[in-house]
Amino acid sequence: MCGTYNGRGIVRTWKNKTLQYYQYYIYQCENPACNHPWGPYGTQWNLVGSLCNIDCQRNHIHLYIFLDHQEERTKHMKTAKKIFKIVGIILGIIILALIGYIIYLFASYHRIEDNLPLEVESHAADAELTTEKEYSALTYNIGFGAYTPDFSFFMDGGKFSWAKSKDSVLKTVQGAGELVASYDPDFALIEEVDLNSTRSYHVNEYTILKECLADYDTVFAQNYDSAFLFYPFTQPHGKSRSGLALFSRYPVTDSLRRRFPVSTSFSKFFDLDRCYSISRVPVDNGKELVIFELHMSAYGNSDAIREGQIRMLSEDMQKEYEAGNYVLCGGDFNHDLKAAEDDSTDKESWAYPFPREELPEHFAFCIDQLTAQEKNDLWDSARNADMEYVPGVTYTVTLDGFIISDNIECVSYEDINIGYSYSDHDPVYLKFRLK
Repeated sequence: MCGTYNGRGIVRTWKNKTLQYYQYYIYQCENPACNHPWGPYGTQWNLVGSLCNIDCQRNHIHLYIFLDHQEERTKHMKTAKKIFKIVGIILGIIILALIGYIIYLFASYHRIEDNLPLEVESHAADAELTTEKEYSALTYNIGFGAYTPDFSFFMDGGKFSWAKSKDSVLKTVQGAGELVASYDPDFALIEEVDLNSTRSYHVNEYTILKECLADYDTVFAQNYDSAFLFYPFTQPHGKSRSGLALFSRYPVTDSLRRRFPVSTSFSKFFDLDRCYSISRVPVDNGKELVIFELHMSAYGNSDAIREGQIRMLSEDMQKEYEAGNYVLCGGDFNHDLKAAEDDSTDKESWAYPFPREELPEHFAFCIDQLTAQEKNDLWDSARNADMEYVPGVTYTVTLDGFIISDNIECVSYEDINIGYSYSDHDPVYLKFRLK
């Protein structure tokens, strides 16, 4: 109940919510000299009496003025309709945008053709390999220049979908390139090299690496040409062009891109167009060193996909061996290369042991030629990116390495510990001889 004094009288009002009417107590002004309509002799008293149900008292009137429910209900319904209309329009726009985006994803999705010849950029000195020398190879996944030690990636459960800044990408890729050059490898196999991607601020990382490794033949095999991924919504991953870069101090005469089998479900839009390159370097005995560079599937792909990729790779390596060639295969295998298949220790669900029995005869991982103690002491080549790198806390695993045919001797093998300074991976360095 509320009351107001207007100088001539007092009006007290409250709403009876049960009986649905307003009750008004109008108190007559006590001043006989008042000439206001609500005064002792005012005309409003008679008007009220003719319009309302009056409870007459000595000096006040008690009014019961019933509400016009229909008018009030109509007003509320109009307001509700406006709200529903606005909400409906907004939802309609969202649904149309979503349908349009899905159509765009499917319309723009394509896989790069299989058995695609690759261009070789020639800068190496004219020389042939020989069985009389020791050679070196290095493989390094540079993580598109984003993975500083404090970076975590949304697809691994982390925070970010882009690198921190363009300047960070430039510094990180430059640092990775200079690190590779400092080891002066005869062959460098570098993965996750962006050409023009939203996530790396459209920096051409291949150009930076070619400047760091100027006296090498180079081959680029693209394995990522995605549509614009509008996820996560706070920082869409965007459009990506990325691939595998091979650098060779010896002339590469031919190179071919092979297409791995990948998922055909909706997850294909979030995975790479997986592939490997096959590059040929002449040896002075008439044979060839055939270099396979790869980046296999990750993120919990099906057993059928993993088995299909391993089977395809094995068949191609076996053909080259049967042709009398030397085979060197390196890159990011996205399998736990230290773990045995019957290993019961806790590991990430995506870190599957590599099934050694699937390798063809005459082939082995270089890491398997180490003693058990040497393998155990080996630095892990990759860290999980669900969080920033914290030594002793962040999960680490060995995903990168080399497979060689038995006509190649593994002289030494090292996972280089730089504390994941330029990537979520560290390089793996191999010295070898051709038999």
